[in-house]
Amino acid sequence: MKKKILRYLKLAAATLGLAVVVSACAKPPEYNSHKKLGSQINYTITGIEAGAGITDSTETALSKYHLKSANWQLMPSSTAAMVSTLDKAIKNKEPIVVTGWQPHWMFAKYPLKFLDDPKHAYGKGESIRTITRKGFRQDNPGANKFLENFHWSLKMSNPLMMKINNGMDKQKAVDEFIKDHPKQVKEWLKDVPDGKNKKIKIGYTPYDYEIAATTLVTTLLKQKGYDATMKQLDVGIMWSAISSGKLDATVTVELPVTQKLYAKKYKGKYVEVRKNLEHAKTGLAVPKYMKSINTIDDLKNK
Repeated sequence: MKKKILRYLKLAAATLGLAVVVSACAKPPEYNSHKKLGSQINYTITGIEAGAGITDSTETALSKYHLKSANWQLMPSSTAAMVSTLDKAIKNKEPIVVTGWQPHWMFAKYPLKFLDDPKHAYGKGESIRTITRKGFRQDNPGANKFLENFHWSLKMSNPLMMKINNGMDKQKAVDEFIKDHPKQVKEWLKDVPDGKNKKIKIGYTPYDYEIAATTLVTTLLKQKGYDATMKQLDVGIMWSAISSGKLDATVTVELPVTQKLYAKKYKGKYVEVRKNLEHAKTGLAVPKYMKSINTIDDLKNK
């Protein structure tokens, strides 16, 4: 009797194991435009870090569009985890909704579209800006002149981001960029005097665009003779450091939406130099093959 029971248990275990393997190998269901989107993705928006500005804006969007009452939720993770989930979904043509922003290489790599936001939960427009500590212009007018000159476009920045994201050393990628854009570099360095080894500390946050832009700016300042260094910081610490004078500048501030709380908190304690990249954007994004999902309202209605 015991032998029969043991044989039965072994058979059941083997059957269960086979079922698990088959389930694991099964291809996930593709997006179905004839079914409600929410039920296909468990009413979940795939997000990034809980403390990110876009996370707060998404909570606002959930309220403004009455998505919470329709069972929608935001699932914070990390930027790397979000992109990994997005990559897998697109490879299998699965449905997915993510928190997205430009500048970011994922809009160059993947067929993505922003969902229209008529209620402006994510604001009416975004740009990347350069700010400095108070007194920096007087202390280091040459470096400040360069920061006044520096601006570029998504079209120009995306290839540099992609190279770094694809594994190229950031310094090598920036050196190639400088070599390939002599006219633009000349404009950035126009009327910028030799640095004579004057120090400038530039802060940035740990994202692909921020790494690319800050490495580029730091490299060009070094080429003009400045003792330029870059320091990676959490966004809140970066704002605090600039406002207290411990850090000289950053070219990675996202306003008027994403970092608005920091801009308000430190108002009067920093200097805004200029917008260095126009047409930045934050919002909810989906793959382009989800043709019936085009606005945030569609999450609830389709």
